[in-house]
Amino acid sequence: MGTNETIARQTAVAGGIRYESCEATIGKGRAEGNKVVRTGGSGGRSSGLSGSGCLDSTRRKRPGELASVVDAYDARALLPVIETPPCRPVRSPRLTEVALRFGLPLTAPARRIATGLKLDSSPGTITLIKGPSGAGKTLLLEAMARHLPGSRLVHACPFPIDVSIIDAVAPTRGIDEAMGLLTACGLGEPSLWLRRFDQLSEGERFRARLARAISMHGRAADPCALLRDHESGWRSRPSSSRGRGAPLLCDEFGAGLHTRIAQALAFNLRKLATRQRLAIVLATCRDDIERDLRPDRIIHLSGHGCQSTACASAARFEPDAVPSFAEGFCIEPGDLRDYARFAPMHYRRRENLGFVDKVFALRGRDGEPLAVVVYGHASLELRPRNRATGGRFVANAKRLNEELRVLKRLIVHPDARGCGLGHRLVRETLPQTGVRFVECLSAMGLVNPVFEKAGMRRVGVCELPAGQERILQRLRKLGADPLDAGFVDAVRDNESVGKLVSQAVGDWYRSITAGGEARAQRLSARALAQTYRQIVGSRPVYYLWAADDEGNQLIEASLHA
Repeated sequence: MGTNETIARQTAVAGGIRYESCEATIGKGRAEGNKVVRTGGSGGRSSGLSGSGCLDSTRRKRPGELASVVDAYDARALLPVIETPPCRPVRSPRLTEVALRFGLPLTAPARRIATGLKLDSSPGTITLIKGPSGAGKTLLLEAMARHLPGSRLVHACPFPIDVSIIDAVAPTRGIDEAMGLLTACGLGEPSLWLRRFDQLSEGERFRARLARAISMHGRAADPCALLRDHESGWRSRPSSSRGRGAPLLCDEFGAGLHTRIAQALAFNLRKLATRQRLAIVLATCRDDIERDLRPDRIIHLSGHGCQSTACASAARFEPDAVPSFAEGFCIEPGDLRDYARFAPMHYRRRENLGFVDKVFALRGRDGEPLAVVVYGHASLELRPRNRATGGRFVANAKRLNEELRVLKRLIVHPDARGCGLGHRLVRETLPQTGVRFVECLSAMGLVNPVFEKAGMRRVGVCELPAGQERILQRLRKLGADPLDAGFVDAVRDNESVGKLVSQAVGDWYRSITAGGEARAQRLSARALAQTYRQIVGSRPVYYLWAADDEGNQLIEASLHA
């Protein structure tokens, strides 16, 4: 019998990047006829598993090195007999006494988990392995990893520990795709994207590792296609035959997450599997995610064997679907107290909203708010607005106040992000603003097409105003870089830098509300620096909505003039 190998947590260096990898829990084994007998314990690493968690039958990869995916792959595989190894502990007086007292053998025989299990891992399918702890779910996943070429174990995917999360997910593709995957995997807060892997909680690490594994596996989504697909959301670019149908294997799915996050993650994983044509096999003890996951097949494991059932109702993702915790939601008028509950969840939590007109809240069946949207009065001048409306509001504050509002905030609870609640809230409340036009400036517009799905027209990306650009150039001549770690000190200690930053922030405040200069003077050096970073670093997408056909025709004619 082979020796046990425990789960090894190690640091590896690959291409100058340090990785922390929790290696695969596959014990050494031997083949006996058509039977696979594990001779290791619950831990260990198979010689055929690379540091990326991807099976490679030719050689053992160095830790952190990505494995090549096998070209030939049969999505319909027949697994051999899967058994637990016999248990032969070292005999001791205490062991002997327990065995005699309860009439148990000193050696526990092998326990059969499954025999000749047929697995269909066609692109776009999800297989759910259910069963209580100790039923053999992990053992079954390990057998799949050995026998399915190109498969990847999520928990064996190495994670860089010297870089931020945003740099570790989809590292060879656009930042928009990385942000979209992190949001879909329940990490939709930008503050989390700047952290290292070792700074995350266990639940956050699971979601970050899942996002990285998806980005490295199977068919990769086209980052440009993540932007504007009204009917089916994210689209996939054509893929080669390499790895087609090779499943992504996820163990202990949602084990450390509370119910709402687990359900939202299952809901989003169903969308990803369908839209990106991913084959996913996941194992869990949870009984509260099946409705949101909508698996194509369920494998039930128990102490008495294995039962595989096809799910006739598991079909594809419907565009108007919502997660189970949001079914029966209602949208109703709210107030600033509703916004105050959500403000800490927004990356611009310290900014004043200016003149607020209306607030609406989306609430679940239990009455708890899941999202909030805030509409208010707009700034007097905005170049994209003037272009899209043919100059209708230029130097006409009265008409602006009567006909136009700005969507100032849309905040969805972090647990429910990526589940389609945001665009539903906006779509249903736009007509309730009571004005002819509603505009929005969104820093996340390049990542999430929520406002387009709500019916708003994407006009274009806003550039930094000329006045702000001149201030930025003057700051750089003074040696002050807004992205530098010492920028706060420069704002506080250098009088010239402080005046320029205060002027820029004051001009920006003045464009959205009254008393801009006075408000800027009341901010601390740290708050000034942070606000200025957001001003110069943001290139928001400008959206515009019209309530009537005449308004839509005006926008259309202006954009094509």
